[in-house]
Amino acid sequence: MKVLVTRDILEEALAIVGASAEMEVWREPYPIPREVLLEKVADKVGLLCMLTDRIDDEVLARGANLRVVSQMAVGYDNIDVAACARYGVPVGNTPGVLTETTADTAFALLLATARRMNESERFLRAGLWKMWDPTLLLGRDVHHATIGIIGMGRIGYEMARRAYGFQMHILYTGNRPNEEAERNFEAQRVELATLLNQSDFVSVHTPLNGQTRHLLGAEQFAQMKPTAILVNTARGAIVDQKALYIALNEGVIGGAGLDVFEREPLPMDDPLLTLPNVVLVPHIGSASIATRNNMAVLAAKNLIAGIQGKPLLHQVLPA
Repeated sequence: MKVLVTRDILEEALAIVGASAEMEVWREPYPIPREVLLEKVADKVGLLCMLTDRIDDEVLARGANLRVVSQMAVGYDNIDVAACARYGVPVGNTPGVLTETTADTAFALLLATARRMNESERFLRAGLWKMWDPTLLLGRDVHHATIGIIGMGRIGYEMARRAYGFQMHILYTGNRPNEEAERNFEAQRVELATLLNQSDFVSVHTPLNGQTRHLLGAEQFAQMKPTAILVNTARGAIVDQKALYIALNEGVIGGAGLDVFEREPLPMDDPLLTLPNVVLVPHIGSASIATRNNMAVLAAKNLIAGIQGKPLLHQVLPA
């Protein structure tokens, strides 16, 4: 049984795949080109893909023998799940194993932006630090501040756990109450407008879909405090990036810590790169050695289960 792995992943996962299938791996240091994906999927029964791969009707039609699509990520906005359902192809993802690591990254971005860590490092490296100054690079306190968490799923919950350790007041939005977060962290479920209006920090942890695309734009930034900081480790398109630049540049909000962008990689001429009040990192939310290995292993196990006609360890329900 032939399978395609669209990026060079860690060896433990490749060994799992190779032990049960004839494996072809795209080993170049960039995403598999669309035309190559369409060519190579033609004779495969399984596909282990990345969030950089668009899986749609065209891919499924070419891959007429596909029995499973296994994504090495939690989010699956790059996959047409409804089309996969029409073709009878189950879709796997990797929730759970990256939850805490991604929450660590989100909170690190919150701290780094609030305390102007990137600005401070650039200041020091440029040789501008001549003496201790009581007014130098003053930032915002995190402890006892109010955080608004958009989406109280697994990662949002772990973000709340970290915020609670800093004695932050926690607001959240969600389709349904999270009683555990309310009980353990005294979190309060509110409407989005209330969250934006009251929060010192707003952290995004909701999936990208038709309802959340550009959920945060000019209207929402205008509802935030002028000192507020936005953190996004979910998906770039949840935020209207052009509107965010304007809000940051004009002082509508105070700053942003971003791990994800509408276009990735972020073009070097993007105006966000000109702003001092943003911390930008290249989609490293889950990028610890242990977590990326666990993600790859889970994706490999989903793949093998699918080609063998067994239930996936984690299957995405059709939209």
